[in-house]
Order: sequence, then C-alpha cells, then structure tokens
Amino acid sequence: MGPVRGDGVPAVAPAPSVPEPGAGQALAGGAAVLSAPDTESALRQLRSRGRLRGVVALLGPAFVAAVAYVDPGNFATNFTAGAKFGYTLVWVIVVANLMAMLVQYLSAKAGVATGRDLPELCREHLPKPVSRGLWVQAEIIAMATDLAEFVGAAVGLYLLFGVPLFAAGLITAVIAFAILALEQRGYRRFELAIVALLGIVFLGFLYDLVVVGAQPAEFAAGLVPHLAGGDSLLLICGIIGATVMPHVVYLHSALTKSRVACRDDGERRELLRFQRLDVIVGLGAAGLINLSMLVIAASLFNGRGRSDIDSIEAAHAGLGQMVGGGAALAFAVALLASGLSSSSVGTYAGQIVMQGFIRRQIPLFLRRAVTMAPALVVLGLGLPATDSLVISQVVLSFGIPFALVPLLLLTRRRDIMGTFVNNRLTNVAAGTIAALIIALNLFLLYDTFLG
Repeated sequence: MGPVRGDGVPAVAPAPSVPEPGAGQALAGGAAVLSAPDTESALRQLRSRGRLRGVVALLGPAFVAAVAYVDPGNFATNFTAGAKFGYTLVWVIVVANLMAMLVQYLSAKAGVATGRDLPELCREHLPKPVSRGLWVQAEIIAMATDLAEFVGAAVGLYLLFGVPLFAAGLITAVIAFAILALEQRGYRRFELAIVALLGIVFLGFLYDLVVVGAQPAEFAAGLVPHLAGGDSLLLICGIIGATVMPHVVYLHSALTKSRVACRDDGERRELLRFQRLDVIVGLGAAGLINLSMLVIAASLFNGRGRSDIDSIEAAHAGLGQMVGGGAALAFAVALLASGLSSSSVGTYAGQIVMQGFIRRQIPLFLRRAVTMAPALVVLGLGLPATDSLVISQVVLSFGIPFALVPLLLLTRRRDIMGTFVNNRLTNVAAGTIAALIIALNLFLLYDTFLG
C-alpha cells in the first residue's frame, strides 16, 4: 500500500515516462488518486479494502449532486404542489427524478471517459461564441440557484432562532464558506460534510412522514400522468427545474474526471459501474425526500382542506398546529441543512463553470458576493420568500437545455468519448428528455403571455 493522503485515500505518484489519461488533473482543492504503471492501480487499491469499504470509497460524487435536488426550491415547489393539488403531481417528481438519474450519469461518464468536465469539453469542442454564450447563461442560472438556496437557509434560521431574514442570509454565506473550506483539505471531507447534511434532511422528513402518514391509494393514483388544470403547469416546470438542476450537470463531470485515475478502458468501465450505483443511491435518496415533501403536504394540508398553504412559513406553522412542535422543528432543521449544503455546492459549481468555460478563476468571496446579491435583495426588500423560490425554480427549468443539449451532443461523439460513446437507446432517451423540457418551457411561455 502506498502513502495515504489527508482524506484517507491512497495516492501513488505516476512515473513521468508513462502518463496516465486524466492523471494529475486534480479537482480544485483535492488531488486526484494517482497510480504508477509498476504498482497496483488506484482503483485496485480502493477495491482491496474489502467488499463494503471498497464500494463506499468509490461513492460520493452523486451524493454531492443530490444535495442540489433537495434544495429549498424543492421545499417550495413540492409543498405548494401537495397543498394545492394533493397527490396529483406525484408522477412529476418520479419522472423528474428518473430524468435526473440519466442526466447525472451521462455527466459522470463524460468526466471518467475524457478526464475533462463538461465546461472544458464545451470550450474545446464547441465554437467559441457558443461556449461563451453558455458561460454567460450559466452565470445567470447560478444567481437563480443562489437565490433559492440563500433564501431557504435564511428562512430556516428565522424559523429556528428568529434571526431577521437579511442577517440570516449573511450568516448563511459565512457557514457556506466554512463548508467549502473542507474541500480545500481534500474532496472526501467535503463529500462527507455534504452527505451528513443530506442525511439530516432525510431524517427530518422521515420523521415528519411517519408522524403525518400517507394515503397509499391516492399516492398510486398520482403516479398516473395528468394535469390538475392550467395552474399546475407552473408548478410542473418548477418541480422539473428544482430537480434537474443545470449547475450540477456541469459539476458532476468535474467531481468524477480525476477522482480515481484509471490505467485503461477496462478500469474506467469498472469505475463507471460504481458511478451508476452512486447515482441510483444518491439520487434515489433525493427522490424519496422530494416525494415525502409532497406526501406530507397532500396528507396534512390538502387532505384537511388547507390548500391555502402556499409558503414555507405557512407549512412550518401548519405542521406545528396540526401535528406538534417536533414535526415543525424537524421541518425547520431540514430546511436549514438543505440551504447550507446546497449553497456550498452551488458556489463550488460556479467555480467549475468559470474555470472550464473561460479558464478564469476569481476569489470565492467575490463570486459569493456577486451571486448572492439577488438573494440579499429579495431578503432586504421583504419579498415573499416562497414565491421567489418557485420563480427561481422556473428560471432554472429554462436553463436546463443549455446544459443538457451540449452534454448530449458531446457524449454521442466517438472522437470525444471513445468506446464510452452513448448507444442509440441512451441518445433517444436523453434527446426525449431535452425535447420534453424545451416543449414544457415553450408551452409555459405561451400560456403565460398568449393563453
């Protein structure tokens, strides 16, 4: 066994005469796991830890991505959908989560196969004006993402401790920086911190779901796709925008591109099997959390004629009044953990986007100050928090194609992906997802301005 890095992952320096594809390309703040031709490969070293420990050591990137799938924007869209329409939109969450699994796996595969993240691939293989345009829209989307995460965490602090919303937003920024500092000491510490916060969100909603209960027959009926009137379209777009998050489509490839250096395509293929497991488990957990939000709102509020619950604060108050203080506390803690974790991941993704598209980096403090400005404006002006969250998720829905279409175009090219190029079925499925999201966005525009 070679030397061990600070985050507990073995690292062996490669011999300079035989460079490994992707070797030495470290994710910002964490060195890659490297291997030398004359020693046991990094993948074999990790697998030698045993069946369970060897698998766990290879998991993590999808859990970081999954945090973005249960950010405060999801609280707003899922609770509003459940309160207004009951179980009717259960199918939307299920479909959106399945979409997310395929999209995030393609992003992870691009990183493993090429040793590049998606923004880098766009810069290298797309026309320069297109790449620059994608960067500009990605920065706008980053602001919409930060709005949801900061506002949500600020509301969580307000519900728990009575901190004024504007001050709570500033506190959120400070804590997010502390979490990001862990990444500078090794990606594994950052991943574990994010997974811990995701676990808090999961346990919080598990507790509330057990206390509130569910209606299995109505849940099953909600799995059948149908609309609940024109008013539901905005929430459908919001749920999709809150689930298939554009910035983590870029980020996931960066999390996998040099995490474990592979000697050959055989090892890359083996690593991709674990990335599929990572995606299924990580995003599966996020899907269960999202479903539990809607189920709690449908059973507690819609089922008792309280369809007027249209804000996070009202949902918190309703849980306290109808169920008890414990349920309300679990909700507020989960909201705070969600906002803090997703805010850190969002800032990390913003750095990847800028570095990949235009080969520039700016201090995290400056990036945080710029992207959190809209959120602080919302908090400072006292605008409705939940309405702002829902609108931010709709904006994210419009940003999805700008990440998804380049991902599809690049991963279907054999000159880029080699033997890992998408098969026909994958291309059809990913193309259908992109077409569906674009069609929903266009219909929403038509219904809003011309309907």
